[in-house]
Amino acid sequence: MRRDVLDLRAFYAAPLGRAARTMLSRKVAEAWGDTRDLDVLGVGYATPFLDAARSGARRVVAAMPAQQGVEVWPHGGRNLTCLVEETSLPLPNALFDRVLAVHALEEADDPAALLAEIGRVMAPTGRLIVAASSRDGVWTGAEKTPFGHGRPYSRGQLESLIREAGLEPAGWTRALYAPPVEAMARWAEGFEQVGARLWPRFAGVILMEAVKQTFAVKPRGHRARARVFAPGVLLPAPAGPTPARHSGEHAAPVRQAPSARDV
Repeated sequence: MRRDVLDLRAFYAAPLGRAARTMLSRKVAEAWGDTRDLDVLGVGYATPFLDAARSGARRVVAAMPAQQGVEVWPHGGRNLTCLVEETSLPLPNALFDRVLAVHALEEADDPAALLAEIGRVMAPTGRLIVAASSRDGVWTGAEKTPFGHGRPYSRGQLESLIREAGLEPAGWTRALYAPPVEAMARWAEGFEQVGARLWPRFAGVILMEAVKQTFAVKPRGHRARARVFAPGVLLPAPAGPTPARHSGEHAAPVRQAPSARDV
């Protein structure tokens, strides 16, 4: 049973939710950089993290599961949200260059099917970021927050689930080191900086980037390393071949035929 959209909106309007939004948004921006002229999709409850993309992206859509409910977003502008069945998105194939899934997997009836459906609507070199509650994190037991509901994931579990859906992990990082207490929200920035160095395992959220496996056949006997979001740092993670990247960003988007984008 998914959290109601009103509960999610109330959380992100409170100080602790605003702090969580800042920390997660920063990680997404570090991974994606500029989304100018790209098509961006949010799945689950991703609207708190999509505002930055609206200024330059060609198209931004927020797809909210029917069991969760939908809200009008952005406030005061043309509505960009839609209510969907999570394993049957009413969207064309291979359309979106960037997809952000937040509060999507933890309470999904079939997480692998949801990820496979996301893969269907991703462009051939599109990139997905999944933000999921960390199994080892202190936020997992905080039932007053959205991160304390549903099934949390370890990094290995999330990698396996992504591969089961036909996608390939390409990078990962962690976020939310502050205790999930309203009184601590004002010090969230300090916890984020210290926690990443002193107790990284106890972060509240794992963010994992994934791409489509459309680049090469996996050579036998070889394993690559998945890149952490922070530039120049590698952390071990079994993966297939990493796709070629353009300089200045993680992967280059490709465009679908104009007729499909006019939908």
